[in-house]
Amino acid sequence: MLRALRLILLTTVWTALAAAAVAAAAVAAAAVAAAAVAAPAVAAAAEPDLELIMSDPDWIGNPPTGAYWSHDGASVYYHQKRVGETFSDLYRVALDDDRAAIVAPGEEAASGNNSRVYSADRKRVAWVHRGDVMLRDLARGETRQLTRTAAVETAPLFMADGNALGFLRDGQHFIHEFASGLQAQAADIRFEEDPAAEPDFDTLRAQQLRNLATLRRQQQRKEARQAHDEARRAGDPAAAPAPIYLGKQWQEVKRSLSPSGRYLLLVVKDREADEVQAGKMPNYVTADGYTAVSETRRRVGRSVPPPQTLLLVDLASGSVSPVAYDSLPGHDSDPLAQLRKSAVRWHVREGADQEQVEKLVQAPEQRPLTVERIAWNSAGSLAAVQLRAIDNKDRWLATLEPGEGRLRPQHRLSDPAWINWDHNEFGWLPDGGTLWYLSEESGYSHLYIKAVDERRGRQLTEGDFVVREPALDPSGRWFYLVANRSHPGNYEVYRVAAGGGELEQLTELDGVVRFRLSPAGDQLLLSRSWIDRHSDLYVQAAITDAAPRQLTDTVSDAFKAVDWVIPEIVEVPSSQVDAPIYSKLYLPPDYRAGESYPAVMFVHGAGYTQNAHRGWPYYFREFMFHTLLANEGYVVIDMDYRASKGYGRDWRTAIYRNMGRPELEDFRDGVDWLVENYGVDPGRVGIYGGSYGGFMTFMALFLEPDLFAAGAALRPVADWIHYEHSYTSNILNTPLLDPEAYHRSSPINYVQHLEKPLLIAAGMQDGNVFFQDSVLVLQRLIELKKENFEIAIYPLDPHGFVNPESWLDEYRRIYKLMQTNLR
Repeated sequence: MLRALRLILLTTVWTALAAAAVAAAAVAAAAVAAAAVAAPAVAAAAEPDLELIMSDPDWIGNPPTGAYWSHDGASVYYHQKRVGETFSDLYRVALDDDRAAIVAPGEEAASGNNSRVYSADRKRVAWVHRGDVMLRDLARGETRQLTRTAAVETAPLFMADGNALGFLRDGQHFIHEFASGLQAQAADIRFEEDPAAEPDFDTLRAQQLRNLATLRRQQQRKEARQAHDEARRAGDPAAAPAPIYLGKQWQEVKRSLSPSGRYLLLVVKDREADEVQAGKMPNYVTADGYTAVSETRRRVGRSVPPPQTLLLVDLASGSVSPVAYDSLPGHDSDPLAQLRKSAVRWHVREGADQEQVEKLVQAPEQRPLTVERIAWNSAGSLAAVQLRAIDNKDRWLATLEPGEGRLRPQHRLSDPAWINWDHNEFGWLPDGGTLWYLSEESGYSHLYIKAVDERRGRQLTEGDFVVREPALDPSGRWFYLVANRSHPGNYEVYRVAAGGGELEQLTELDGVVRFRLSPAGDQLLLSRSWIDRHSDLYVQAAITDAAPRQLTDTVSDAFKAVDWVIPEIVEVPSSQVDAPIYSKLYLPPDYRAGESYPAVMFVHGAGYTQNAHRGWPYYFREFMFHTLLANEGYVVIDMDYRASKGYGRDWRTAIYRNMGRPELEDFRDGVDWLVENYGVDPGRVGIYGGSYGGFMTFMALFLEPDLFAAGAALRPVADWIHYEHSYTSNILNTPLLDPEAYHRSSPINYVQHLEKPLLIAAGMQDGNVFFQDSVLVLQRLIELKKENFEIAIYPLDPHGFVNPESWLDEYRRIYKLMQTNLR
């Protein structure tokens, strides 16, 4: 019955959605309301089965993405994936009638997009369209295409005098003059040796020139010709800039041209630094029948980011000066000093030669740093530079006045664990002398401002909540931002005056809300999602007490017709810390107190992500699967265990050098809480999750064999020494410097403790968590003569599966595992 119902529902959905795409206006609120009449009555009673849940998600409806304002703020543009295709259409909704229409290519080119930048006086706006630069005169309402090339132009930049626009093409900066239409190369940076440079002294060469007059004459004529050509070029206003040769030892990382056009900041690294072995990934299912092998990422500790050097290039003189880091407080410290000592003891105990290990772990002469981002003020008189220590313990924000050529520290953020991946945004206020930035120094991400000549910054927001995505309005008076002040899982839009004051809540949509300010700064384009509704678009005035208006309703009628089990976000008491563990709790629709229930714990991936929020989950398939489980009589819990996002610095860093242990303590608290409060049978609790969730499933079954009756580890990490550098080294340092942390945190070391049934499922084309991790555990299980496990492999799927058949097969196996061991 359910299968027949699913087929009726799915066929109806695909037909309706395809017709809606052709009609081009079905995503508008009015059109969707009209289309609802055609929805099949049978869908109202539908219960999802696995085949529907794991099918192509087009059946749910496709949300608007990449939304942006029209230049005048009278319309909104957005992309929407076309049903049954891999590409999207661009739609425009006029705010005066709410009708959506597909945008023609000509209008798309002129519409602008989210790459827009404004001139300082906001009279012009520029953007990149399909790799070409577009310019609009806002007063005249005229749009001009400045480039039409096969090359890809990026990074439009208005010059300080307001008369030109810079951009990048093929790694070089060009400047387009508005009055003349001339496009000139701003600098010619070459990573090669200067052919005119005096060669290094060589005794053989010196003797040849001393003895042979012809060679001397040829040399003199060559030098004279070079001098003549340089003099002619220098005096020719039509000539291209002279090449600036930096030698072959450097490789460019990034560059930033000052709006004045005179200075260029170049970030470079040693050209030979990245020559380490990459991972290899075979593909056995190919069109030509031969096994294909591709290179993929490198492993932690074997691909340590090389130190980066910041070069200041004076384009007027051609001089190149390295920018010293010695003014940065703590740049010469060694926060890993104690770990270096303990690492020697560990490796020697494991049989390594002490002298060799001491040489390998010794601190570098200079603490290596990377340049994360550069932002010039609009005049080009100051550059703000964000730097980060490669050991992940420090982040600096400094300013550089090109005439001085040295960094002036403005802010230092230190963390004995690691600096967050998120909340590193910064920028300039319109005065060109005041910085704004995000910092976790209070324990939560908050917004600060600091004048460059002041000693300390000023905190604009405060409290036990997270601030993210700040945006300064065009006037420079208000910061608009997203925060979870009212509840950790509820993200709304707020504003605070740039000069300080009360944090004002602007939206009350409930769920997860994001925004884009209109060009005039008077309206908000909102993207809002809820637990069982993906993101749709709203508009609202950018003031308090304003009412939002919904622009799109793109969730399919068929999806809405399903009676989804909406989880409650609960606070599970922690036995370890003075804070609750926020979790999603799914109960059977016919739940009755006093009865006994099986339970399933879902473990979200990434470690540092948040899933117990009120928005549409990244794990939307799992949300639907949990409805199926709840309808089958399971209690389901989904915990934002320690390490998760959205709860501040201490929650995030609780797993430093100890991955898998604090989370397990939280899992036990969760199981105990379910047993005590919801009649869950402690002997009938299963666990599953993917990626980090697969890792935690391993850790749970290997380290707490009495806690769960069965588990499914999907695309799991088995040994952190095989994972990538930037993520793992933050939490565990490197295998050379912190072998104890890697041993303690890697499931491969505890496979012998497996007692309960285990399902391993992994894609063979996984360039994130290598298929090798699952194979290593499999081999260990075979060696240990374990019997209660199975492995499912998916030859054509990467980390996030792309084939519905693979999703279905995987979750059928999970469902069977739970039904077999928990019922």
